[in-house]
Amino acid sequence: MTAAALPATAVPCDARSMSEKRPRARPREQGTRQAGTRETGTRKIGSRAELGGRGESLAAEFLECAGIMVVERNYRCRAGEIDLIAIDGETVVFVEVKLRRGDFDPLEAVDPRKQGQIARAAFDYLIRRGLMSRSARFDVIAVSQDGPSGWDIRHVVDAFDSPIEY
Repeated sequence: MTAAALPATAVPCDARSMSEKRPRARPREQGTRQAGTRETGTRKIGSRAELGGRGESLAAEFLECAGIMVVERNYRCRAGEIDLIAIDGETVVFVEVKLRRGDFDPLEAVDPRKQGQIARAAFDYLIRRGLMSRSARFDVIAVSQDGPSGWDIRHVVDAFDSPIEY
């Protein structure tokens, strides 16, 4: 089955309730924008890494709310990086988080080159942690801002197959 044929899985967790837990930024006076930042409503969003970190945090909260335990964030090795690594029952789940503004297809954002990079990094992780006997899957989580007060999170379970035979 191809990744494009897979539907996004609805998980019983409301992204809006997660965003309500964080404290709101105080409104600033007009004309006090700092260099290197952009504003979204009353919140400032700075660097790309800061924005990506926010998306990964929301995705991790979303997984934990669904009963999937996140065990590692931003795993890096020579082969590449994996945003989130989680355990779902006996399955090791490698999660790529994509944060965008507006509506987008998260599967288009994870092209075959990126899939290969994630799979090689996952193989490295499984070997180093002694988890080669466990089953593994690759998920994609799409995070997009839904107005000034909330986030829309879509979880695509088993989004692609590994090009590497384990």
